[in-house]
Amino acid sequence: MKESRNLDGAFAALADPTRRAILARLAKGEATVRELAAPFVMSQPAISQHLKVLEEAGLVASRVDGARRPRRLAKAGVEAMEQWLAMLRTALEKNYERLDQVLADMNKDDERKSQKSSVENRKPAQGAAEASPLKMQRKESATTQPAKGSQQERNGGGKQ
Repeated sequence: MKESRNLDGAFAALADPTRRAILARLAKGEATVRELAAPFVMSQPAISQHLKVLEEAGLVASRVDGARRPRRLAKAGVEAMEQWLAMLRTALEKNYERLDQVLADMNKDDERKSQKSSVENRKPAQGAAEASPLKMQRKESATTQPAKGSQQERNGGGKQ
């Protein structure tokens, strides 16, 4: 639970653009309050207040160097945020992998459907099947051959 509170405080501290700028400066190396206040249009006590918030959040640490108290990034606080973000990154990657699989499956289904419909389009329709060349030959031979009754009539054996 303590780690959760530290993360809450760290992310709350990062909500302020001045504090994010201070952290960006400290990423380059240690700095005193005076050095940190130089680029801002605010007093040193105001910068000190921002530093206090960052220290309470576990993102900044200070050390005593004679009369100076330079600040630096606190490795533990930054690493805790990095671990939490890495956990989110991993979860997002898994979600994207599942989404990729769903999309791949959908594409396979679409390909199967299009192949099936193209095969069906190649099959002759039922009406067209009746007009196939083989059936046409059968019909022609049936019409060219005289019926049995007609043949009997020609031979004189028909009914009178």
